[in-house]
Amino acid sequence: MVVLLLMGFPMMMTMLLSTLFYMIMFMPGVEVFTSIQQMVLGVQTPVLMAIPMFMLAADIMCTGHTSKRLLDFVESLVGHLPGGMATTTAFTCAMFGSISGSTQATVVAVGRPVRKRLLDNGYSDSEVMALIINSSNLAYLIPPSLGMVVYGVASGASIGDLFIAGLGPAALILIMFSIYSACYAKIKNIPRIEKASTAQRWNATKQCLLAFGFPLIIMGGIYTGIFSPTEAAAVAVLYALIVEVFIYKSIKIRELYGIALSTGVITTVVFILVAVGAAFSWIISYARIPQMIAEGLIGSDPSLFTILLTVNLFFFIGCMFVEAVVVILVLTPIFAPIAAAAGIDLVHLGIIVTLQVAIGSGTPPFGTSIFTCSAIFDQPYLKVIKNEGPYIVMLLLACTLISAFPSISLYLGSLVQ
Repeated sequence: MVVLLLMGFPMMMTMLLSTLFYMIMFMPGVEVFTSIQQMVLGVQTPVLMAIPMFMLAADIMCTGHTSKRLLDFVESLVGHLPGGMATTTAFTCAMFGSISGSTQATVVAVGRPVRKRLLDNGYSDSEVMALIINSSNLAYLIPPSLGMVVYGVASGASIGDLFIAGLGPAALILIMFSIYSACYAKIKNIPRIEKASTAQRWNATKQCLLAFGFPLIIMGGIYTGIFSPTEAAAVAVLYALIVEVFIYKSIKIRELYGIALSTGVITTVVFILVAVGAAFSWIISYARIPQMIAEGLIGSDPSLFTILLTVNLFFFIGCMFVEAVVVILVLTPIFAPIAAAAGIDLVHLGIIVTLQVAIGSGTPPFGTSIFTCSAIFDQPYLKVIKNEGPYIVMLLLACTLISAFPSISLYLGSLVQ
């Protein structure tokens, strides 16, 4: 979140000034005030209201003890297995992603309590940070992913369908990380922790039951037709307040002002980026840049393989240098029409996009999750990225499989419909 705040305004100014420069130099017949109209229209989409409310719910739960409760619950189930603590980290990040929807928030909330446990279990600090960063990528695939909300606004794809489509790829990545964790533990002779007793598991489950309400509210409410995504976000905020303030009593009412202020600041950055991105996207469409890219880069009759390969490369490289929200807003209007014309499902494309921007956010040189991890643990950059290689390879392999086999993303959605 801090990284987004620091990077957001320079990115906003860059996008805005480039938009105005292009209009003045190459579109003399179009009024400059048109860009302001497009910016206003860009933030008038009702579903965008889900973003600040999901973020507020996540901030409330981050301030409370939810992440520790989730960690204790998962550890009681799988901690005793080979590589169990690393597997616990990956599953906890996925579960917290169902609350936060943000990779950076997951790095902070899960990373702090899990790091000491992993170090005590025999893992090196570089391995711990690489695991935390890349496991946090799962937050972008688990509802309520903020990346999916932004992509849905930029492409017109159903956000509810995107939410459920992310579950299959998230499960695939969890399986890959679990296998790697078990192999790593055997090679490095990482000791196994004691198996939790039935009483300990039951106690951890009881402590965590209320946290399970978040995915039930979000997914259950949307797919039973009770809530829209925006309404589900509002109910999530109310639920977070009841759980943390009145039941767990981990947050005092006077602390809510500071939490809401923090959410408001970050929301301002996100909405400014969305507004400027809308104007930038309008310029791209008006200038027929998607068509020119399709003809010049992809060809007049591109194959599905060519389109998907180009999309994967552009989004992955983009997020290595720029924050995810900006990359989605800039590149989606370029590639979504090309993909749709070729018969690629926009929901399937959205899962590829959100996974690639998540991978990019944890990839050198300028992945935002790297700087978040470096800041909260006060560790040098090179130490943070030292052991990231195997995780990036696994994530890219997962993205390759998801691109090649759309059913990984779309199967669950077909069952619900």
